[in-house]
Amino acid sequence: MKQIFYVMIAALMTTACVKQQQKQEQQQPPSREVVWTAEQANEWYQQWGWLRGCDFIPSTAINQLEMWQAESFDSTTIDRELGWAEAIGLNCMRVYLHHLAWEIDESGFKDRMDAYLSIADKHGVATIFVFFDDCWNNEYAPGKQPDPKPGVHNSGWVRDPGDLLFTDSALEGKLEAYVKDVLNSFRDDKRIVLWDLYNEPGNNDYGNKSLPLVEKVFAWGRSANPSQPLSVGLWNKDLVDLNAVQLANSDVITYHNYSTLQDHKEAIDTLKKYGRPLICTEYMARRNNSTFSEIMPLLKANNVGAINWGLVSGKTNTIFAWDTPLPDVEEPPLWFHDIFRRDGSPFSQEEVEVIKSLTGKN
Repeated sequence: MKQIFYVMIAALMTTACVKQQQKQEQQQPPSREVVWTAEQANEWYQQWGWLRGCDFIPSTAINQLEMWQAESFDSTTIDRELGWAEAIGLNCMRVYLHHLAWEIDESGFKDRMDAYLSIADKHGVATIFVFFDDCWNNEYAPGKQPDPKPGVHNSGWVRDPGDLLFTDSALEGKLEAYVKDVLNSFRDDKRIVLWDLYNEPGNNDYGNKSLPLVEKVFAWGRSANPSQPLSVGLWNKDLVDLNAVQLANSDVITYHNYSTLQDHKEAIDTLKKYGRPLICTEYMARRNNSTFSEIMPLLKANNVGAINWGLVSGKTNTIFAWDTPLPDVEEPPLWFHDIFRRDGSPFSQEEVEVIKSLTGKN
């Protein structure tokens, strides 16, 4: 998703950030209201074994709003498609929320979250929920969502909160209420792996404009005191200030890497030095040589969570590459993301056999 980024954290982490984290771990008593110690995080991680799965949205939804609004919440498709995930041994999905779907129907939104979790749990699939996102389209509205643009990757995906954060003085209070309400409602839910508070902060040239919201959402998360860990994933080596805050405040280190085997290995080796569990929450872009056969064995060997972008090809059009629209092509010869077609047939049976061999489904 987006563009090629790989994580080289050694060049990012300032001395001040290191000292901040050491001070938190040495001086603060054990408490859920501060960042977990590395020991606490690793003890938590042991219960899950090797996490592997996808960034998931049902094939009938173009964006987060179409997934979660009452009129388009598609439990039948979710059930069918998570069944395909179960069949190849996947056990974790990363799923995006959106504050607008909560704002227009708070109780219904949470009921649908619970319904999703029940379906996933039936298939042995745990969930990583994502709150905010700086990627793709800035404008969004409730109701019927746009149709996909042929051959265009994520043509209807929407940011949360986007530019509205900088123009609507009342929005911050709504966002705080949203985060705290959802966390308080699901704070002890064993079906949830962790809370991914903010996807790719600083994307779309926001840079440090996203930093205040990153800091606030961590504070809101701590005040809600969930039993699950909190994290914001690393994705761009050039966002030095954001990366430092993300590392200093995440209980578990999450990251994105759509690059080659060697680059991904170097990222893991660097991140391992922090002594915390690692979960790669986005990988697998075939054109970039980030493939199941290359990357998934590496992640398993290092007990790094392996969450690739995309389960089923659908309205998001993520079988097409970020920067290569193909409006006259129904299906590119080489899919960028995703595993299955809507009928359940795989893009590549060979890839499915690789996945099953690693998950013990062969």
